[in-house]
Amino acid sequence: MSLVTPSNTHRDAGFTIIEVLVALAVVSAMLASIGALVATSARGSRIIERHVELVETARAIVSALPQRDQLASGDGERAGHFWRVSVLPFAGGIDPDLPSPWMPQTVVVAVRSPTGANFQVATVRLQPRAKE
Repeated sequence: MSLVTPSNTHRDAGFTIIEVLVALAVVSAMLASIGALVATSARGSRIIERHVELVETARAIVSALPQRDQLASGDGERAGHFWRVSVLPFAGGIDPDLPSPWMPQTVVVAVRSPTGANFQVATVRLQPRAKE
C-alpha cells in the first residue's frame, strides 16, 4: 500500500493557472473569429438586399414604360428610389436612310437608392419612323 502525502496530492489535483489562461485565450480567439464571420455575413446580406431592391425597382419601371408612341424621357420616385428614363438615339451603326418603318432608340433607366447606390439598365426599343 502506498501512502499519499499531501504534497503529491496537491501537485496532481487539477489545472494550473497558466493552463486555464491558455485555454481561455484559445476559446476567446475562436469566439472572436466566429463573431467576425457572422458580422461579415450579415453585412454581405444587407448589401445583396439593397442591390435586389434596386434591380426590382428598375424592372418595375421598365415594365411600366408606356407604349412606343408615348415613350419619352422623364424622372420620378418609387418606394424611396429616384429614377430617370432617358430616350436617346440609337448609336449602333444603322443606316438611317434604310427604307424601314421603324427607328431604333436607346432607352436608359437609371435608379438611385436612398443610400446613394446606383443601378442602370439600357435597352433598345423600336419607334415608328416619323412620316415625312
